[in-house]
Amino acid sequence: MENQNDYNAEEIFSKALRAGRRTYFFDVRETKAGDYYLTITESKKFTNEDGTFYYKKHKIYLYKEDFAEFNSSLKETCDFIIENKGEEVISERHDKDFEMKKEKKEESDSTDKSDSTDKKEEEEEEKDFADVDFENDDE
Repeated sequence: MENQNDYNAEEIFSKALRAGRRTYFFDVRETKAGDYYLTITESKKFTNEDGTFYYKKHKIYLYKEDFAEFNSSLKETCDFIIENKGEEVISERHDKDFEMKKEKKEESDSTDKSDSTDKKEEEEEEKDFADVDFENDDE
């Protein structure tokens, strides 16, 4: 971890993104040589048993020479997730009605399967019924 007494990097630009209990900070800082670099900080809020709260922070330092590859890898990874799982959040933690929706879907799937089985049985019965040949008594 960087020692604050050794060097206190000047903050040039900052952008915050709030996301539930997390906040992401994108900060542009300046090196001793006068070049810029990016720090990405995830700050997550936690609550103690006594009701007070504290934050855990994780930080990434990203330098200009890595921007292109980092950006490309991030985009490729995000695109993969969206292509394979869509943009809808399907997490119990993010959706308070997750369990209820899951149960309804299971019930619906079960009903659909039951309806499908019933329809097949009805089609078979109709097919068997339609195959009956009546003799004409007038002949």
